[in-house]
Amino acid sequence: MKLSVLVDAAAEVGATSSRLAKIDALARLLAHPEGEEIRAVMGLLLASPRQGRLGVGWRGLAALAVSHAGEPTLTIDDVDQVFEALAHASGVGSANRRTELLTSLASRATADEWDFLSRAMLGELRTGALAGVLLDAVARASGRPIATVRRAAMLSGDLGETAVIALTGTPDDLEGVGLRVGRPVLPMLAATAATPSAALEITGLASVEYKLDGARIQVHRAGDEVSVYTRNLADITHRVPEIVDIVRALPANDLILDGETLALDEDGGPRPFQETMSRFGADVARDLALQPWFFDLLHLDGRDLIDEPLSTRLQELDRIAGPWRMPGIVTGDPAAAEELSRQALAAGHEGVVVKGLDSPYAAGRRGKSWVKVKPVLTYDLVVLAAEWGSGRRQGMLSNLHLGALDPTGEFGDTGGLVMVGKTFKGLTDELLRWQTETFPGLETHRTPYAVFLRPELVVEIAIDGVQRSPRYPGGIALRFARVKGYRPDKNVADADTIQSLRALLRE
Repeated sequence: MKLSVLVDAAAEVGATSSRLAKIDALARLLAHPEGEEIRAVMGLLLASPRQGRLGVGWRGLAALAVSHAGEPTLTIDDVDQVFEALAHASGVGSANRRTELLTSLASRATADEWDFLSRAMLGELRTGALAGVLLDAVARASGRPIATVRRAAMLSGDLGETAVIALTGTPDDLEGVGLRVGRPVLPMLAATAATPSAALEITGLASVEYKLDGARIQVHRAGDEVSVYTRNLADITHRVPEIVDIVRALPANDLILDGETLALDEDGGPRPFQETMSRFGADVARDLALQPWFFDLLHLDGRDLIDEPLSTRLQELDRIAGPWRMPGIVTGDPAAAEELSRQALAAGHEGVVVKGLDSPYAAGRRGKSWVKVKPVLTYDLVVLAAEWGSGRRQGMLSNLHLGALDPTGEFGDTGGLVMVGKTFKGLTDELLRWQTETFPGLETHRTPYAVFLRPELVVEIAIDGVQRSPRYPGGIALRFARVKGYRPDKNVADADTIQSLRALLRE
């Protein structure tokens, strides 16, 4: 398939705010590629090349001086081969090799094609072709049920692979995608409520469990082989040997566990989140030990449990992982839920998560079966830009522009992100220095007042609520927003939505 076909389709998708129109355009596009081309096309549309990191930054692209082709000749396969070479360039001379590869690719591309490829490589292709829209388009193009396509994507954790199966395989191939021990799945996500009582109104009879300020982990065991993954499905097994040892000693042979981990201080209280995350970034184990707390069980000795109710999953989890269970109670009593929340907070944790007892495990989805409750409203938002500070912060990148996800395209062609406010509150001197050093590496462009960034950084923001505001396209603005901390364990797709923030207007 020619690259120009993809570029034209992306332009059509970006030109409309209609979700249905985007799906139609993408479905027509997906009728063209074949085999491995499908994976490459999906990666380009998501601005997440299938090869992963390419070692390409905006400075390197901006430094290229080439004349572009007058007519389109590049194919998807041509681009994919160059991306493969970029991803594998390493060692002495790799920078020059990448420059050679980029120069050649840029000279073979038309101006429109190169603009598209540059934005895809930098992760800033804002067409509104988010994962949900693409999956709907795959279902439309393949004629497969959307529920089957979504389930396959959730259980495989790979949208490109799901598209290949849906578009080239049989219905049985797609329906046959299931859990596989050793292959991580997208984690189930939680909605937000202001109080445990409000959460119980949503879930009914529930398991009310501690919400730790830790890092999400998913642990797979097949015999003596244990693998540990982050919420982003990154393999960190070699960095957490203590968790591997704990799971290897459990009374089972095959397992998929969902849980959290954090480091404890000398008094048994939780250490700051950043200290827990420091272990994930270490190539060797450090003295800081991590402890796991498991709250769900997806597979046990040949039996998939994701479609079983939570009550069944917890019964099995209690049996095989009792000492490492997340503290909690089963209740429908608001007073009991409130008391557990107070206990969690007194122990130094974030609050509680309220989970409907009859709910299946909805991998990769944020529904109303799980509801997290924190004493202060906190939301995971995306950093869009930062303004230069003044006074004591002169010369530092300070005031953050914050965006929420718009998965439905309800608020126009915003590339899936809607600005909801700014804040400079809560930024320590250390964070200010880090932002000033780090943000230029993510820069897309700048004005005399601000540096605009590729939407890659997720930051946890505490707010007192929202208020109606015509200033931002979502019609709301954050009230008393302040930074709690950056969340390197989360992707932009994990950020909270504009719809969840707007729901606060009705509470």
